[in-house]
Amino acid sequence: MSQDAQVIVVGAGPAGSTAATYLARAGVDVLLLEKTTFPREKVCGDGLTPRGVKQLIDLGIDTSRDAGWVHSRGLRILTGELTLELDWPELTSYPPYGVARTRQDFDDLLARTAVKAGARLQERTTVTGAITDERTGRVVGVEAKTGEDKRPVSYRAPLVLACDGVSARLALSAGIEKNEKRPMGVAVRRYYRSPRHDDEFIEGHLELWDRSDPRRPKLLPGYGWAFPLGDGTVNVGLGMLSTSAAFRNTDYRALLRTWLDSTPAEWGYREENAVGRIGGAGLPMGFNRTPHYRAGLLLLGDAGGMVSPFNGEGISAAMESAQLAAEHVVQALARPEGPSRERALSGYPRALAELMGGYYRLGNLFAKAIGKPAVMRAATKYGLRVNALIPLVYKGLSGCYDASGGDGVDRLISLLAKATPSA
Repeated sequence: MSQDAQVIVVGAGPAGSTAATYLARAGVDVLLLEKTTFPREKVCGDGLTPRGVKQLIDLGIDTSRDAGWVHSRGLRILTGELTLELDWPELTSYPPYGVARTRQDFDDLLARTAVKAGARLQERTTVTGAITDERTGRVVGVEAKTGEDKRPVSYRAPLVLACDGVSARLALSAGIEKNEKRPMGVAVRRYYRSPRHDDEFIEGHLELWDRSDPRRPKLLPGYGWAFPLGDGTVNVGLGMLSTSAAFRNTDYRALLRTWLDSTPAEWGYREENAVGRIGGAGLPMGFNRTPHYRAGLLLLGDAGGMVSPFNGEGISAAMESAQLAAEHVVQALARPEGPSRERALSGYPRALAELMGGYYRLGNLFAKAIGKPAVMRAATKYGLRVNALIPLVYKGLSGCYDASGGDGVDRLISLLAKATPSA
């Protein structure tokens, strides 16, 4: 049958645009399908740790302030009784700064980078499912609806990359289900005009209280954040984990407003300073959908459950998975169809497991532990007061450590991640 491309990439978020860029630069004919049009809004914290910044630098993107990026020097951790300001660590693997930028601008920039590299971007194209070969069961293309009239179309290619986010519609159509035992998260956020818009620290609020009943306040397993955007506004939000009994019985939008009403008035996180609506999204964590490769279909980013159970960050992992996927796809396409090509593609899930698997498995255990309010309270009340533990907690939770070499803390985290089974 005729082919529309060598590779079809479904979804032009950070995973899809990154993969399309690397593939196009390697001379691969890439069709990048996006259901919306750019620029477009996305529910997210809008901030990247140094781990994510490295991915931007690898793509050749200018991450300077002059290029419109807001830099952070570190993380401010707040509990009910303690405030810590921690600079990003000096590492070999990652730069010593984080960045922030709205997803409306960020995703548009990545998509334009892919197009500049040679990828063919087609917007207003909603992929509804995979096309599989009836004889082999192999994914050989996608069904979609395109244009304002949602005209049914189909596209074919030897390989398809699923970068369609938490919905994972493509993976589901190919019979790849999620693992219900892995944690899920939910996040809500809103923009506020605030004098803290140019703060040089991003913030993590580690004690998230439900005070809807003043007589019985409840500590919930999650965290709040604030990412200064340098334009007069701050992205403020909260995330919670499915390991809590309260996960399915919480009004997250009401909880966000309740929590922000308890913050100092001078911060400006009040209804009269709100910009836009409250947005919410699911966070698929800890490899909750596998296998990451099956019969012509590769899962990247959120579609493969690659949000960190430690901190809720998904952009860096999405871009890391894209870089790995592109490497293996390029090698595979240089081989004839058949066992040799499949052998090259099978290296993708193994590389993912080596990079993230053990670390995420640790994160799954962490998420399960803090699902118990007593454990969460003890961790915030006592753990952060032990100075010797702070570098371990900070580097471990942020994922900013040197996987090879580094100091004693880096080596300990690497050892723990490698010793933990990724399955």
